[in-house]
Amino acid sequence: MAQRTIAPLARRSTRNLHAPLQRSGILRGFERGYSAIASDLERRACAKGDANSSVCKVLELQIQNLHNLNHNRNLSRNVQTTTCPEMATYFPNISVLNRSPRNAHWPKIVGDRLSAGYIASHSLNSSSIYMKRSFATDSGLPSHQEIGMPSLSPTMSEGNVAKWKKKEGDKVSAGDVLCEIETDKAIVDMESMEDGYLAKIIHGDGAKEIKVGELIAIMVEDEDAIAKFKDYTPSGQGTANEKASSKETTPAPPPPKEDTPSPVATPKTEKSAASPQSEDRIFASPIARKLAEDHKVPISSIKGTGPNGRIVKADIEDYLASVSKDTPPSAPPTKELDYTDIPLSQIRKVTASRLLLSKQTIPHYYLTVDTCVDKLTELRNRLNALQEASSGKRISVNDFVIKAAALALRKVPQCNSSWTNEYIRQYHNINISVAVQTDKGLFVPVVKDADKKGLSAIGEDVKVLAQKAKENTLKPADYEGGTFTVSNLGGPFGIKQFCAIINPPQSAILAVGSAEKRVIPGALPDQFDVSSLMSVTLSCDHRVIDGAIGAEYLRAFKGYIEDPLTMLL
Repeated sequence: MAQRTIAPLARRSTRNLHAPLQRSGILRGFERGYSAIASDLERRACAKGDANSSVCKVLELQIQNLHNLNHNRNLSRNVQTTTCPEMATYFPNISVLNRSPRNAHWPKIVGDRLSAGYIASHSLNSSSIYMKRSFATDSGLPSHQEIGMPSLSPTMSEGNVAKWKKKEGDKVSAGDVLCEIETDKAIVDMESMEDGYLAKIIHGDGAKEIKVGELIAIMVEDEDAIAKFKDYTPSGQGTANEKASSKETTPAPPPPKEDTPSPVATPKTEKSAASPQSEDRIFASPIARKLAEDHKVPISSIKGTGPNGRIVKADIEDYLASVSKDTPPSAPPTKELDYTDIPLSQIRKVTASRLLLSKQTIPHYYLTVDTCVDKLTELRNRLNALQEASSGKRISVNDFVIKAAALALRKVPQCNSSWTNEYIRQYHNINISVAVQTDKGLFVPVVKDADKKGLSAIGEDVKVLAQKAKENTLKPADYEGGTFTVSNLGGPFGIKQFCAIINPPQSAILAVGSAEKRVIPGALPDQFDVSSLMSVTLSCDHRVIDGAIGAEYLRAFKGYIEDPLTMLL
């Protein structure tokens, strides 16, 4: 109804535009564009009881401005626009009219500005990249909102629906949690941006591998419209169950039929006539013929060694011996292996693809150094005694490692960088990513500004982030923004030394091994001491960090570990 009221108004107002505009495709694009805007705004204005919407009046004013264009042949000059904040919502860069009309695709420009998501996000404050408004169609469906799979992390290309918090038919208010989305990093709550009713759930609990932007649910404004979406299925997209059932019920293609050659019937007369003729030409002793018949040996394929090429018994025996030697012994039957197929989690898929990309595209090299941790162990024991006396939490060796790694980055900032094809980006924030292993896969939460925090604060952050990772409740802010990674397999698992894979887009990762007692040379030539040494290996991106820079970083890190009191300076 709104389209019949407003669309003729837009066409009538543009009918008197200058002839050159009409001959070009500009008029048709603007006519359709303004008609679509007016139709949408009028529909909303009528729903609110305000048929004379102020924005609708702005449309008339903007169309009148087109009528007052300079009638020069050069249409590439700037168009003077009215100072109207409402129209700036739909056309924030009206100077796009400066382009030549021959090269400007006006229907596309107008269509991009008039998409339902653009109007909703800029005019109606329902900003949501995964919600798209659709209007009544010829199929009888009322106006509704299509909710797509959101992109909740920079590396997310698909996601899983972990659990729906709302059911079909439930009333939803802005800010309510609709469902839990499993991203490539964690499980994140997806909130509704508008009030309404959840009319249809396209992908239910546990739906996997849903592409970003793919439709997952339908919302409506009126409760009466819920029933019309009971059997709704989006075109070109079935539900998860339908997709699974279609895969299961699809019959396998029939195996190709083998073309068996039809036997060629030969006249018996020819066969009987040919056999004596062929036999007359084969000279063999009777015992050789008997031996060949018993072992089904084609006597015609054997070359005789007797007088005049006559086949003798020795020829048949040599043939049987050569055949038995060439025939391999039959292999014993193999027993089938027992196995279980474990489904891949979203975090496992992303970890696999990113680490494969890292090893294939980043030129790794590795530097290893041994650090003495005797003074660090002594200082840690003293600090833990003070912590226990004040009911504080204990400080771990890993807390010292993170602090030393962060301070070494402050001394050697080249290692706190990432590579791009145009430049090397050097970060001013030192955010240490800490590798945490869970049952679902490897998570890398981030300790922000680790160089500015004390040991107790670092230890508290690591414990909280590790617990969130194990519970799969990390938020994007917990794992984004890392500039350097520390992976410690020494303390928890006793690994002496290992080489880690760089976590892109970072340029380095520090692999920390376990501390062990070793015999080292003493102060005197014949003197030996026993110290605790810990091996650390730095994996570097050679595009960003040269060998000397990596060695300088390890020297700074070793100085902080072997003399931990310098961390206070």
